[in-house]
Amino acid sequence: MHAPALGQFTADDFRRRAAAEQAPHGETDYGDHSLNPDLKALFANARLRDAAVLIPVVDRGDEASVILTKRTEKLRSHSGQVAFPGGRIDPTDPTPEFAALRETEEEIGLSQDFIEVVGRMPDYVSGSGFRISPVLSVVKPGFMLTINEDEVDDAFEVPLSFLMDPANHTKSSRVWQEQERFFYTMPFGERYIWGVTAGIIRTLYERLYA
Repeated sequence: MHAPALGQFTADDFRRRAAAEQAPHGETDYGDHSLNPDLKALFANARLRDAAVLIPVVDRGDEASVILTKRTEKLRSHSGQVAFPGGRIDPTDPTPEFAALRETEEEIGLSQDFIEVVGRMPDYVSGSGFRISPVLSVVKPGFMLTINEDEVDDAFEVPLSFLMDPANHTKSSRVWQEQERFFYTMPFGERYIWGVTAGIIRTLYERLYA
């Protein structure tokens, strides 16, 4: 595995890579079980809750960036963690793309007028019981964010080049319910990107940039 060459981190290049992605929707080849194989049997017998997240790649010229959020501490799941904007797919949502766009506007006020959906990644299964559809998008600059303080503490951008550099992907572990669980971490300054979000980023790297 190697880092992509310089110049491969524009929104146009991301759009081209996303268009070539043929994601096997509905399968569960990717998830927290990628580093913890014993979880796969548990997922096979579990009733997973469907969710969708937006991977918003902002067109910043030669150095595209990705919008991430910090979830509030009072949320029931993944509280306080760095995350992509998104959430559960409601019964009234016709597609995961619709759900991801709706949740993004609700959480950080990013208008759909600035967002171009360019593809989708394979579903990612989390240890917390969610089957997550990562929706790929390109965001035009000039937007204004309005943070929903009930769900999000902050929103910030991280260079795409940083996230797609495997040198920044570290495998870590902790003991949870008397089992050692492995996960990726990607510290970025004061931001600690880990768990499901880091797993989705790692999948994005493996599918589009490795």
